Amino acid sequence: MEILNTLLVRNRSWAKQQKRRNPEFFLNHVSGQQPQALWIGCSDSRVPAEVLTCAQPGELFVHRNIANMVLEEDDSLMSVLEYALLHLQVTAIVLCGHYGCGGVKAALKKPPISSGENSALTRRLVQLHQSLQDYINIDHEDENTSFDHIVEYHVLCQFSHLLQCSLVREAFIKKQDLDIYGCVYDLHSGHLKQLIHEGTN
Repeated sequence: MEILNTLLVRNRSWAKQQKRRNPEFFLNHVSGQQPQALWIGCSDSRVPAEVLTCAQPGELFVHRNIANMVLEEDDSLMSVLEYALLHLQVTAIVLCGHYGCGGVKAALKKPPISSGENSALTRRLVQLHQSLQDYINIDHEDENTSFDHIVEYHVLCQFSHLLQCSLVREAFIKKQDLDIYGCVYDLHSGHLKQLIHEGTN
């Protein structure tokens, strides 16, 4: 109860601040949403999309999972992607990983360790390990630099998976207004860095 009470107090304080600044703040969001972008990020608590981009409610449609993975068999992600592209008609997708990613670290273990052989987390870590295999076989001199490079390589792999999704391919074929960005977030500086971009423009 203590954690929930703290969250409720913070919520009430935030709501009061918003209404003080703009009495119509909440009423403006009641009728619907028209976000500009879909954010696909990591579930890591240190990487909240809205906070690090200063986005206001209604600006980002967000999906987060372990290590910002893009798998077409993931119904949760695919349903979010479908809704974003076909119903909300977002014009941008931001796929964002981050340095120091715990999911990537766990996937580098041989074999990836989790709560059980058949757990959902283990299955994801095994898939992640396989996607990183080509890169981690290369000999890297500096451990910290090499892990940052692995994270960047991981984002590029997931970016490639995203481009191969049927929903994204159809959007490009139809010349739908859509830009897709692969980014990485630096926990040390708080900065986002763009790694790659693909778009219809």
